Amino acid sequence: CVTLDVQAACQDTTVTQELLKEGFHRDLLVKVELGEDAGGCAVAARVRLPPGIYVDPYELATLQQQNLTKAVLFPDVVDVEAPEYLAGGLVLLLFLEQEPRCSRCRRAAVPVHARYHRPAQGAHEALVLLESLELLLCCCHGHLSAECWEPAEVDTPCSSDTTSPCQWHRTKHRPAYEELVLRVPVGLREHNSLVCALTLLTTGLCSGLILAAACKYGHF
Repeated sequence: CVTLDVQAACQDTTVTQELLKEGFHRDLLVKVELGEDAGGCAVAARVRLPPGIYVDPYELATLQQQNLTKAVLFPDVVDVEAPEYLAGGLVLLLFLEQEPRCSRCRRAAVPVHARYHRPAQGAHEALVLLESLELLLCCCHGHLSAECWEPAEVDTPCSSDTTSPCQWHRTKHRPAYEELVLRVPVGLREHNSLVCALTLLTTGLCSGLILAAACKYGHF
C-alpha cells in the first residue's frame, strides 16, 4: 500500500504539450502542473525533436534577447535548409516560467518548424511524431523527495542566464498525450514528370525574358 501511495503521489505531476498554429511554422507549448511544492526551483522540459522538426537557433537567440523564451539547444548549430532525410535530431532544454495565480503551474512556448520530406507514393502528408518530454527540476537551495525525483545527467545550469552548474532531477509524470503528431504536406511521386516539365518550361521562359531584356536595354 505504501508503494502504491508513493507512485500515485509521484504521478500527480501532469505535463501537456501542444502544437499551435497551422502549416510548417508552429509553436510548441509546454504546460506543467507540479504535484508537490517546487518553490525556488527551476523547472525545465527536455524535448527530443526528431529530424522532421527543428528550432531555428537564430530565431531562438532573438527571442531570448527579448526575454520571450529561455532555452538551450543541443547541438547549437542547425542546418535550417536541410530536408528531413538529411537532418539529425535535436534536444531542446526549455525553461518554464510560473503562471500567474498558480504556484504549481509552469509554462513555456518556442517556435518550431517542419522540414521538407521526400515525395510519397499515394500520400499527401508525412507524420512527424513528437514523443513525451522529460520533466526536470533544479533546486539549488531545496530538497526533493527521493521517492519521486532522481538525479539526471544534464550538463547545463539551472537557467539560461547563469553559467554555474546545478544538479537536475527528473521524475515520472502523467502526460496528457503520449505523443504529438505533426502532419507535414508532401508531394506525390506520380507528379514528378509534370513538376519537372513545368519547372523546366518556366525556367526556360524566364531565362528567355531576361536575355531579351538584356539585349534590348543592356550596354555591352
